Amino acid sequence: MYSSYPSYILGFHGCDLSIAERVICGEKVLNPSANDYDWLGHGIYFWENDPERALQFAKEAARRTSQKNSHPAVIGAVVDLGACLNLVESKNLQLLKVGYETLQVAGKTSQISLPKNKSGGLLRHLDCAVIETVHNSREEEDLRPFDTVRGVFWEGDELYPNAGFKEKNHIQICVRNPNCIKGFFRIQTQNRTYSIP
Repeated sequence: MYSSYPSYILGFHGCDLSIAERVICGEKVLNPSANDYDWLGHGIYFWENDPERALQFAKEAARRTSQKNSHPAVIGAVVDLGACLNLVESKNLQLLKVGYETLQVAGKTSQISLPKNKSGGLLRHLDCAVIETVHNSREEEDLRPFDTVRGVFWEGDELYPNAGFKEKNHIQICVRNPNCIKGFFRIQTQNRTYSIP
């Protein structure tokens, strides 16, 4: 009764400018990520209300792939969270715990080791497997699938010595149901004559 989040959030996706322009013009769709290390499982990723972090990601991705003619950019999206596996709510964290236990039992039955999170938490093999197990369990039980997954992450170096905050803290949204994306937009430059409401 109390767990619905406001209908729409603004999400920001870092990518190359050529992709951003084609998506905005309706010539291309964003492809869902299906890596076995995706932090929130498989889907299309957005930073909630943080275009700067999305641009930072796009720049880091361009450096990692050494693309000479890359132009890191950000595309904005209006996202309806729909049925959201919101990982800042106690009941959903319990679902995740049950998902882990289900995965653990399946691993013992088939004698397969559980995946592990690696690289200081940047490659989330275990978390991805647990979240995908939650989704698969819902499908098997004929329950409404989650449209989106929302998680909070503490990432990067400490903001200052002994801080509880990190340089790259963020809220990330993984959209599993592309119909939750109501539209895309270009990032606007602030008109400094006016305040931001």
